[in-house]
Amino acid sequence: MGNGFQVQDRFAEGAQYIGGRPRAGTSGRHQEVVNPATGETVCRYELAGPEDVDAAVDAARVAFPGWSGTTPAERSDALHRFAAVLAARAEDFAYAESLQCGKPLKLSTEFDVPGTVDNTSFFAGAARHLEGRSAAEYSGDHTSYVRREAIGVVGSIAPWNYPLQMAAWKILPAVAAGNTIVLKPAEITPLTSVMFAQAATEAGIPDGVINIVSGAGRDAGEHLVGHPDVVMTSFTGSTAVGRRVAEIATATVKRLHLELGGKAPFLVFDDADLDAAVNGAVAASLINTGQDCTAATRAYVQRPLYDAFVAGVAALMETVRLGDPFAPSTDLGPLISHQQRDRVAGFVERARAYATVVTGGEAPGGELAAGAYYRPTLITGAAQDSEVVRSEIFGPVLVVLPFDTDDEGIRLANDTPYGLAASAWSRDLYRANRATREIAAGCVWINDHIPIISEMPHGGYKASGFGKDMSSYSFEEYTQVKHVMYDNTAVARKDWHRTVFGDR
Repeated sequence: MGNGFQVQDRFAEGAQYIGGRPRAGTSGRHQEVVNPATGETVCRYELAGPEDVDAAVDAARVAFPGWSGTTPAERSDALHRFAAVLAARAEDFAYAESLQCGKPLKLSTEFDVPGTVDNTSFFAGAARHLEGRSAAEYSGDHTSYVRREAIGVVGSIAPWNYPLQMAAWKILPAVAAGNTIVLKPAEITPLTSVMFAQAATEAGIPDGVINIVSGAGRDAGEHLVGHPDVVMTSFTGSTAVGRRVAEIATATVKRLHLELGGKAPFLVFDDADLDAAVNGAVAASLINTGQDCTAATRAYVQRPLYDAFVAGVAALMETVRLGDPFAPSTDLGPLISHQQRDRVAGFVERARAYATVVTGGEAPGGELAAGAYYRPTLITGAAQDSEVVRSEIFGPVLVVLPFDTDDEGIRLANDTPYGLAASAWSRDLYRANRATREIAAGCVWINDHIPIISEMPHGGYKASGFGKDMSSYSFEEYTQVKHVMYDNTAVARKDWHRTVFGDR
């Protein structure tokens, strides 16, 4: 297994990338990167501590004046070169992503890596298209216009489920807008984030613009969020950790962007294309082994289609092939760790007391026993207030519940603290439009579930956080809006001065 890419050699100098150079951490503690398909150690590195965070923030602070002072065209050119380097290294990125995450190579090759290259190209273009309100004489005596300026050093934290894409989502809009950044990836999946920063250096992006600190949340993460020289924090992860990030960030009055948990509903009306809904539900619930905050987790199916939908999903799930992530025939890889596998299994085992496990609900044996694998699982008969319906499982588990009226279906879809994504399935334009209006989620798909594109925003409602990734909406969040106002009268004593000087 492999493509000539030697991970341990590549990271021999450490898994930190500060000021354009790789380096070892200084925490005194080591972390193993483990292949969850086999349980084998991929590489071992020293974790970042607060001193490494300080060094990275300082490198970003020093680089900020020069980078923010470049023209939009210069930043655009640099990002276009960056996209070209990423495309040339696509095979290495896909291999490393699958190695550290256990995701099938076909997912890394067809989704993670090309999505990241496309995102880089998008922000290369966006760098030249910041817009503000037109200049005009709004007061009559003054000309006003709006400047959008870089805000400074951004400190971001990314999760382990899509390490490469999440690094890109955090880094690209910040850098395109003229900011510099320190990113902390999940300590169990730092490889492609460091490689991403290295590729930026190879593309000619100046040292210190992009820095990576690979460390634990309580040491490196909290220190980064609370650092006085960090002016904005962007975090993707669980809602519980997001609350902690918000506490630290607001204490130092930082701009805050949170993309948190999800419990996406998959709403199937009785006029839906049943075959499309079945295929969509299996794909959307199992993408990345269900470790996706937008994955379909709660399918609500109108009663006339309910039995056929359950039978169709169960039958299709049973054809999904678990196996070696690097085998072309593999559909589903392991979960990120044995700990996560056991967490998912715990949800399913507790559900047996109040619901029916139609298929799956177990870890495979044999050749896959050493990995963190879990079979695709379908659950029915659970109550709306049950744990498997309410909580984010983050695994290959779909719960299906029936509904009768359209009103009930939309009410059940919205009956969650989360609001990141949802889908509705119907041939009726008016039904579909109603779903897009009334479902409280940052993204609502119609007759599909999961696709994302660089031009459109990604972010949630309610406990799923606030702020957007991707798109020009994300780009704008990494800018400071400044109003500039010129007097046009050349009159020394203005009429409004009477409010201070009297009627003289």
